[in-house]
Amino acid sequence: MVLNGIKAVFFDLDNTLIDTAGASKQAIKEVIQILVDKNKYSEADAHMICDMFQAKLLQENLIDSEMTIDDLRILHWKEAMQMIRPVDHKDLAKECYTLWKKKRLELMTLSENTKNMLHDLRKLTRLVLLTNGEKQVQREKIEACGVHEFFDAIVVGGEHVEQKPATSIFLHCCDLLTVKPEDCVMVGDNLETDIRGGLNAGVKATIWLNENAAFRGKPCPVPHYTIHSITDLPRVLKNLQ
Repeated sequence: MVLNGIKAVFFDLDNTLIDTAGASKQAIKEVIQILVDKNKYSEADAHMICDMFQAKLLQENLIDSEMTIDDLRILHWKEAMQMIRPVDHKDLAKECYTLWKKKRLELMTLSENTKNMLHDLRKLTRLVLLTNGEKQVQREKIEACGVHEFFDAIVVGGEHVEQKPATSIFLHCCDLLTVKPEDCVMVGDNLETDIRGGLNAGVKATIWLNENAAFRGKPCPVPHYTIHSITDLPRVLKNLQ
């Protein structure tokens, strides 16, 4: 396969190369099990605690320099539990967090098809992993899924002043490889960060991974291409003009 003028392909990580959502869902199931079986919470209360924890994840902001991301997430669990039972849940919160984190990382793996695709693509062009998120969290995911060997550069948004969709972080990736945005392709599942960011940076093409078979609307922003499986990517790259 020959790639037409593509000097680099930028990949998102979460829900593009690894099934972060699926791993999180399974990890939450295990936490619910220990809340119900070992700590005598009702199913409804256990689900409510986990829902509150996940809501806190979406809004978290690590601004206290004395607190680690692990400390903050243990606190999320503690506060969620206190909404159900107003007592000290420090030990149980730590147990839940440790289980959730361990299980989630165990499940964050690259499929064999994804590994083969990355291996083959790297023979043809340079690859960059460009992922948003808190630096420790993302580095742990990267280590867990063993993605290092497939990439020429790995950029974690939380280690920079701006994350996707900011143009600055796309230009940083280009500088690392000494390439221009118009010679690069961005691949990701998030329209707002991956696709909008790629469009604003002026990349050659944006490729949206949409694995939601039920989606029938018009994506906004509009990507150059849409694929429904990451393994469809080589076909699109091959035909990209």
